[in-house]
Amino acid sequence: MEKIKFIDLFCGIGGFRTAMDQACVENDLIPECVFSSDIDAYCQDSYEANFGERPEGDITKIDEKNIPDHDILFAGFPCQPFSIIGQMQGFNDIRGTLFFDIARIIKHKKPKAFILENVKQLVGHDRGKTLKVIVKTLEKELGYNVQYVVLNALDYGLPQKRERVIIVGHREPILFSFPSPIRPFKPLTEIIEKKVDKKHFASEYITKKRTEKHKSAYKLSIWHENKSGNISSYPYSCALRAGASYNYLLVNGERRLTPREMLRLQGFPDTYKIVVSDSQAKKQAGNAVPVNVVKAVTLKLLPFVATSMQMDLVLREYEIGYGE
Repeated sequence: MEKIKFIDLFCGIGGFRTAMDQACVENDLIPECVFSSDIDAYCQDSYEANFGERPEGDITKIDEKNIPDHDILFAGFPCQPFSIIGQMQGFNDIRGTLFFDIARIIKHKKPKAFILENVKQLVGHDRGKTLKVIVKTLEKELGYNVQYVVLNALDYGLPQKRERVIIVGHREPILFSFPSPIRPFKPLTEIIEKKVDKKHFASEYITKKRTEKHKSAYKLSIWHENKSGNISSYPYSCALRAGASYNYLLVNGERRLTPREMLRLQGFPDTYKIVVSDSQAKKQAGNAVPVNVVKAVTLKLLPFVATSMQMDLVLREYEIGYGE
């Protein structure tokens, strides 16, 4: 079987890797991660426990010459500089400049393709100038053919409204197209745990306050309170956020999501090991890439990277499995 080598930058807890592994296995390909990196020690702990290797640390201190050759580069570069929660400082924030570390690695290693992910606010940040700089760097300076789009996890089987900009680049001109939206999303009954520890329940005061202000139209729903105090409920979750308030999302207005439920909402399988505290696990899940979205995009890109795959697979769309 053909081996596809890839690197996993700003890898977090391994959302890109999980998606890549699944996509390759389904197509009789061997995925080989030859390099991973994340500066967060707790993320390194989770990644190591699940993939058997500890990511390298600060990418700014790693010489691109020491990174192995690879076919695909994955990077969910820090989104805080471009997010609403992060006050949208963009390249004025030191984390925003980390994109240029991706660029220097691409310039030196010249992978066949790359997939980058960030918050949807990147598209409109600084009236579009920030994204224009990113695309210009990738196209004009590095010579890649680049496409980008905003995709919603709701459209790829996950009951979470999570919109992310996905940037795909390929060294050669290709007829790449992003995966078509697919509904319905997985029901919450496959996400919510039946028995949870009492520590996850909100206080009587919070519960009473919520139920006095809102009545849900759904038997099972996740309640969302915005910054203005307005409450809404849906048969899916609003976007998970690493820095959100403690009671930002409540199941049926009564309790907080468990770490396992948050990982499920991001598309991680139940075999994924949780080896950190609840607070760290929730932070990690909130920062993760939605696995289903990345997998759908990867499946569309792989035929252009793997020589053993038939090109008619480019026309294939992502399929959702339930009850797995």
